[in-house]
Amino acid sequence: MADTKREIERKYELPAPSDAHEPSGLPELTGVKGVASVRARGVVELDAVYYDTADLRLTAGHVTLRRRTGGGDEGWHLKFPVSTGIRDEIRAPLADTLPDELAALVRSRVRSAGLVPVVRLMTSRDVFHLLDAKGTLLAEVSVDAVRARRLTGDTGGEDAGTASWTEVEVELGDDADPAILDAVEKKLRKAGLRPASAASKLARALAETAPGGPGPAAAPAKGGPRGAGDHILAYLRDQADAIIAQDPAVRRDLPDSVHQLRVATRRMRSAFRTYRGILDRSVTDPVAEELQWVATELGVDRDHEVLDERLSSRIDALPVTLLLGPVRGRLQAWDAAQRAGSRSRTVAVLDSERYLTLLDTLDGLLTAPPLRPDAARPAAKVLPRAILKNYERLAGRVGQALALAPGEERDLAMHNARKAAKRARYAAEAARPALGKAAKRFANRMKALQTALGDHQDSVVAREALRDLAVQAHAAGESAFTWGLLYGEEEAQGERRERELPGLWEEASDPRLRADLTG
Repeated sequence: MADTKREIERKYELPAPSDAHEPSGLPELTGVKGVASVRARGVVELDAVYYDTADLRLTAGHVTLRRRTGGGDEGWHLKFPVSTGIRDEIRAPLADTLPDELAALVRSRVRSAGLVPVVRLMTSRDVFHLLDAKGTLLAEVSVDAVRARRLTGDTGGEDAGTASWTEVEVELGDDADPAILDAVEKKLRKAGLRPASAASKLARALAETAPGGPGPAAAPAKGGPRGAGDHILAYLRDQADAIIAQDPAVRRDLPDSVHQLRVATRRMRSAFRTYRGILDRSVTDPVAEELQWVATELGVDRDHEVLDERLSSRIDALPVTLLLGPVRGRLQAWDAAQRAGSRSRTVAVLDSERYLTLLDTLDGLLTAPPLRPDAARPAAKVLPRAILKNYERLAGRVGQALALAPGEERDLAMHNARKAAKRARYAAEAARPALGKAAKRFANRMKALQTALGDHQDSVVAREALRDLAVQAHAAGESAFTWGLLYGEEEAQGERRERELPGLWEEASDPRLRADLTG
C-alpha cells in the first residue's frame, strides 16, 4: 500500500572544497534562530534508479519516479510538483517491478510508451538533524555526495555518461514552521552556499550526462506568439497539460481535481468551437465530442459533490430548533445512494482505451495542428471577431430568458444563457495574452454573469433534490418540515438571481467592453 508524504525542501550547491568552513561543508548551524542542537545521524548509502519514457515525458512534467535501496524509506518513490520547493512523494514498498498503484498515476503521461531506466544515482548522504529545545525535529540537513550514471536499455545497461557533485538538502520536519528554512538559508548563504541551479538531482544528472556533456542554455524565444493561431495553440497546450496533470490528482482523490480536469476539457471544447477560423472543425469536432464524453462521465461524482455541499451548508445555517427529524442522516444516506459506484466509474474512465486514445489524439493535433487561413492573421484582427460572435449568441439567450415569465421555461432559458456566458468568458480568457486588459475586463463581466446564472441553476437542481428528500422522509414516517423549509429558501434564492439578471446583463452588455476589444 502506497503512502504520501508532503516534501518541503531546498537544495544548495557547496562552495569549492578549499572554501568550506567545516569538514562536511556545512557551517555551524546551532546559531540558527530556534535551533538548540544539531545531531549527526551518520552516513547512509543510497542507490536509486530513475525511470522515464525514452522521450522523458515524466521529466518534462517535473515528475520523478525511482526505485531506491538504502535508508529508512527504501522502495518505489513517485514525486509530483506542488509548488516551488514542495512536492508530494508517494511511496510504495520495494519490489522488482513498478507497483500497479504507481503505474496508474503516471499512465496519462506514459500511456503505451513504456518506462525504461534512464539514470542511476549513488549517493553518500551525511545526515544532520536540527532540533529545538524540546528535541523536536525542525529540519533535516543532508550533505549528498552524488555519482550519476546515464543508463540505456534495461537496468544495468551501458553507460551513456557520468557525472558527480556534492549538494546540500534542507528538508522541513513534519509540522515544523517553514520559517526555519529561511533562517537556515541565511546561514548557508553567508557560508558561501548558493541555491542549486537544477530543480532536482535527476534534472542535473540528465543535463550533465547528456551525450556531449551539458550544452549551452537555449536562447529565450523572442517576441512570443505572432499570429492568431500561435495564441490559440498556446492556450490549447495549456489545457492539454492541465488534463495530464489533473489525471493523477483525480486518481488520488485530491480536492477539486475532478472539477479542474473537467474545466480543462470544457476550455478546449470552447476554443475549438469559438476559433473555428483558426482550426479546421472537421478535425476538431470529433475531438470535442470525446472531450465532452470525458467531462460528462466525470461529472456524475462532481455534480453530486457540489449538491451535497450546498445542501449541507443550508442545513448548517438553520437553527437547531428547525431541524426536525434525522435531517443530516437522511441527507448522508441519500448522497451515498446517489454517488454509489461513482468513484470506481471515474477511475475506469481514466483507465479506458478511449480516454488514452484521446490523449494521444490531442498530442497529435497540437503537434501538427489543422490550421486554417485565419491562423496566420494578426491576433488583434481575428480574436475579437470570434469573441463577439459568442457575445451575440449570449445576447440572444439572455434576451429570451428575460422575455419569459418565471417557471420551467425561464429556468431552462437561464441555464442556456449560463452556458453561453461561460463560452464567451472562455473565449476572452484564451485571447487575454494577445488582447490584454480589454479581454480581461470582458472575461470578468462574463464570469460575474455566469456565476449568477450558475447559482440560479444550482437552486433549480437543489429544489428537485429537496423534493425527493421530502418524499423519502414522509414515506419513512419522518417530518418533512425541514426539507420544505429548505425548498423555500432555494426558491427565494432563485427568484433573487432572476431579479438580479437585468442589472447584471446591463453591465455585461456595456458597449465599451466590446469597443475595447476591437481597439
